[in-house]
Amino acid sequence: MKLFVSEGNPHCVKVLAGLEVTGVKCDVQLVSHEERVVPFLNRPVLPVLLLPSGQHLFSPNAICQYLFEVVGKEASDGSNQLLEWEATELQPAVLQALHMLVLQGKSGEAGTVLKGPLGWLEQYLSKRTTPFLTEETVAVADIVLWAALYPILSNSTFEAGELPSVRDWFKHVSQLPACEAAVQRVLQGKGLDALKNFLQKQPAPHIQRRDSPSSANGTETEDSELMMTEEEVEVAAQAWSKGLPDCSDSTQKKHPILPQEGKRNVLVTSALPYVNNVPHLGNIIGCVLSADVFARYGRLRGWNLLYVCGTDEYGTATENKAREEGLTPQEICDKYHAVHSSIYKWFQIDFDYFGRTTTEQQTEIAQDIFWRLHERGYLLEDVVEQLRCENCQRFLADRFVEGVCPHCRYPEARGDQCDKCGRLINAVELKEPQCKVCQQTPEIRSSKHLFLDLPKLEGELEQWLEKSMGSGDWTVNAKHITRSWLRDGLKPRCITRDLQWGTPVPHPDFSDKVFYVWFDAPIGYLSITANYTSEWEKWWKNPQQVELYNFMAKDNVPFHSVVFPCSLLGAQDNYTLVNNLVATEYLNYEDTKFSKSRGVGVFGDMAKDTGIPSDVWRFYLLYLRPEGQDSAFSWADMALKNNSELLNNLGNFINRAGMFVSKFFEGHVPEMVLQDEDKRLIAQVCWELKQYIQLLDKVRIRDALKCILNISRHGNQYIQVNEPWKKIKGGDDDRKRAGTVTGVSVNVACLLSAMLEPYMPTVSQTIRDQLQAPAHCARAMLYADRGFLCSLSAGHRIGAVSPLFQKLESEQIEALRKRFGGQQVPSSTVNSAQPKPPAAAAPAVNASVSAADPERAKQLAAAVAKQGDKVRALKAQKAEKSVVTAEVTKLLELKKELALAEGKNPEPSPQKGKKK
Repeated sequence: MKLFVSEGNPHCVKVLAGLEVTGVKCDVQLVSHEERVVPFLNRPVLPVLLLPSGQHLFSPNAICQYLFEVVGKEASDGSNQLLEWEATELQPAVLQALHMLVLQGKSGEAGTVLKGPLGWLEQYLSKRTTPFLTEETVAVADIVLWAALYPILSNSTFEAGELPSVRDWFKHVSQLPACEAAVQRVLQGKGLDALKNFLQKQPAPHIQRRDSPSSANGTETEDSELMMTEEEVEVAAQAWSKGLPDCSDSTQKKHPILPQEGKRNVLVTSALPYVNNVPHLGNIIGCVLSADVFARYGRLRGWNLLYVCGTDEYGTATENKAREEGLTPQEICDKYHAVHSSIYKWFQIDFDYFGRTTTEQQTEIAQDIFWRLHERGYLLEDVVEQLRCENCQRFLADRFVEGVCPHCRYPEARGDQCDKCGRLINAVELKEPQCKVCQQTPEIRSSKHLFLDLPKLEGELEQWLEKSMGSGDWTVNAKHITRSWLRDGLKPRCITRDLQWGTPVPHPDFSDKVFYVWFDAPIGYLSITANYTSEWEKWWKNPQQVELYNFMAKDNVPFHSVVFPCSLLGAQDNYTLVNNLVATEYLNYEDTKFSKSRGVGVFGDMAKDTGIPSDVWRFYLLYLRPEGQDSAFSWADMALKNNSELLNNLGNFINRAGMFVSKFFEGHVPEMVLQDEDKRLIAQVCWELKQYIQLLDKVRIRDALKCILNISRHGNQYIQVNEPWKKIKGGDDDRKRAGTVTGVSVNVACLLSAMLEPYMPTVSQTIRDQLQAPAHCARAMLYADRGFLCSLSAGHRIGAVSPLFQKLESEQIEALRKRFGGQQVPSSTVNSAQPKPPAAAAPAVNASVSAADPERAKQLAAAVAKQGDKVRALKAQKAEKSVVTAEVTKLLELKKELALAEGKNPEPSPQKGKKK
């Protein structure tokens, strides 16, 4: 291995410290800042680690993680979360602060920029009992965060305030010999002066205003004012004043959509949902909804984009469902395909084509790929030991057997993969296996099968992955999961199964078998496109012109990043491979798992019966989209976000802007004479719009949504400061001022309608209808980075204005929480890793005292503590009284259950009464 670094580059402190701490043997080469070490990148990037395979790692954090993994120190979940926070929250703020400190000499302002991230880190460290961030010994997160902060915290002029916990931790890490050596090598004893040359070559960074982990469940706070030069403000105002350009391109889709020369051709897929499962909220946000937002955004940007999806219909799961319902597999597929279509239609998922895998095209394309792999020597024959359930009289598909993971001992590992450690498993490797249908112990039987020779394709796969990950947008978890597969070494993967319902294997020696669903299902993307257009190969055999985005939850990553690409690489038919693999973490339900059988959680076919519009569901799911870590749906939080962000922030601003036009100016947009304050608002909005575009270009869907809310916050503040409702009653100058403020505000509202279109399409269209905005205004402002433009000029007549959102009342929310809560105790009280007999229902509050249950009491005590934290957080956020009351009620119920588990009489809820 060889590590390329440069003097004065603060990122190099990370990797050199990581190298010293781990003791990994590696050549270190000093190069200049301008050296292009990675051949396929068009800009110089350092540091870079060249691996023995020829692959390049050029993310400092990824290099550090790799070095620690080499010596067997894999990052814990806590470390991974801190690394994600450092990359998205801390590092942008540090670069901004360094720019101010080193190049501008503004130590006070640098302290302001870092106040939020350092405050969060201080709070995090103050709760720790270990000397390092996550454990007793130094971990990768310590090195990465310490190195990021070193140039700042080691500088005596930096004013950061009292940070005792941060200072202690920082001093502890700084004293490590490895860290001292790394600093000396990069900074050469020159302190901040060593960074000048590097920073002068970097673009001036902006303050990144994104949520820190500490505020993920709270209401948004107002952002500090963006620092902009007078020139930037004037440029934004001049661009705005030019108004909308003519937009001759039609926004109407013309099917079939095919790649076009000279256009950006984007192919979007979302993981094919199993036909026999009704999708829950986690399935919807992880795949189809995230892809829908990106597809809608891409169309607004003028990309030539095709979005396809469909139901995955073959396999044992379908056979079993058919047996349960007394139908044939095809009848089950027809029934549930219609259910899926209906759900996605209600959620406004705008597929260009939603198909299915039980088609002639699926058989034809899958068998063609099979034969090409066979002819090129990429298939192997072997005898397989399989689990067979004698009680059910059939071989068990991987997902119909569970047991203890042989690697991490997780007790609910599936027969193909462990959800906890992510490793692939052969079902026969499971400890204590059980048939999921009848709970009997299956027997091991032998059967001859075909395998895809993954080891033979490993070299070609690694070369492709290096290029794809280097040039495309792969989420952190997708990269991590893929690299862990490669690190463990690939093994041949079985592609056939002893089933009846599936794509038949065309080989005469295996005519009684079908393709394994994970060989067969991803080919569904191709066959679904082939059902959409006979010219499907223009999308799927055209890597030179087509960019492919795959959306999925993290459990699907290995099949899309390793198994399916190997199938296509081995077929050697110029297939389009994924350029951008976008994977979410898991969405839980009130901190437990969704379960249709237990009545826990909201499933797609239930959401429309709640009375809450689909746009509000879309907004909330996207607001808490699990991008860096798992997140949890919460009814109380949904009400809070609806009432604070949608009703009081976004809806309030848009409604006020429109109402002022109607009430004060007879429904016509007034003349606007811009003053400095108006220009600053326009510049702020322009900056947020630019961030929105940059974030969505990188598929940072959740963060981009915050830009919309930031704009409406700026707008509300602008209206509040200028008080047009008062100025309209004054003299001519005041009336003109009221007109300018109103005109600018209603134009900001029009921009928000455009930015909302990918997220809340019905609300977006409603705003444009109320404002009678030009049909092409949304595309005109997002197409080709034109920016914020005056789309409603003076004299434009708007329509009738009415509120966009309704308040979610606490009684309504509490009723819904109970309706979808199932019969189990709140999730935090249940250890999901232990099987629970059906009779183990939560004891009634008024039950007589029974024997103490120490294990259950321990679980309930943790749940009480967690719920108590939640109540305190809501109170600190000054949440609405009704929301706080609902959560306090839950806390009191938990305390009663805890008393029962401890063998005590539950104390009655305290009653409020008059003081005597």
